[in-house]
Amino acid sequence: MGSMDAECLECMSCVQPELSAAEEESCWQGDDDIAGHEKGRQPEDVHSSQLPEAPQLGDQQEDIVCDYKPCFNPYKTWAPTFYPCFGKEQFWFAGHQIVVQESIESYGGVIWPGALALCHFLEDNQEEFNLQHKKVLELGSGTGLVAIVACILGAQVIATDLPDILGNLSFNLARNTRGKRLHDPEVRVLSWGQDLEINFPQSSCLYDYIFAADVVYHHAHLDKLMETMKHLCQPGTNLIWSNKFRFSTDYDFSRWFSTTFNTEVLAEFPSSEVKIFNATCKSD
Repeated sequence: MGSMDAECLECMSCVQPELSAAEEESCWQGDDDIAGHEKGRQPEDVHSSQLPEAPQLGDQQEDIVCDYKPCFNPYKTWAPTFYPCFGKEQFWFAGHQIVVQESIESYGGVIWPGALALCHFLEDNQEEFNLQHKKVLELGSGTGLVAIVACILGAQVIATDLPDILGNLSFNLARNTRGKRLHDPEVRVLSWGQDLEINFPQSSCLYDYIFAADVVYHHAHLDKLMETMKHLCQPGTNLIWSNKFRFSTDYDFSRWFSTTFNTEVLAEFPSSEVKIFNATCKSD
């Protein structure tokens, strides 16, 4: 996907449709009625004078006509509630509220600890890592939280991920940066290790920063990820990798990362087991 006007991203057929206020409220509140009352409201006392008069029985059973309709239903049958909306998370970064829509369909549809840690780091270190007018490419953007924060902080952002992730990514990026950005964000397909020189030629694709948050976990594409990092990280580029360390493969990749690039640890978050590294390419 090439460059696009972020104002129009929400009009794409692949993005999640916006709901009306009433529909959105129903998605979140649900129907938690229980027998005898609704939403904590106690049923009002109904006096006998308010009820319709009961019909009198005749001598023959066939003469009985029962058209009695009660004026209220004191008990409501319970039924499970279904929520047609995806989950939403709300954050406050760079002086703005950010609402991120999640999806349960893939790893890229939820917010991971490394992304949150990187957003906090970027917000708290704006003097040292000034993103205004800087060219930033993010690997594995997922829901787009890091790209959103970078865009609000003034960066010229390219958010990348697999094709099935781009709809929700575009939706979140457009909605949360409108009126807050210096540069229109771009969303592009990037499959690690595939057609790198064709889609991101080194002669023209030069970036100040490469961001990667929680791209390392127990998957079979770590070699392709490393190939992509090496291709994109050129002289003058800072590669900032934030990751929660869960498995032995994470530590193995970290050692590989340190031997491939000049690296330093920028920050550690012991409570969430996240580390943030800054890397630059080694000279030949």
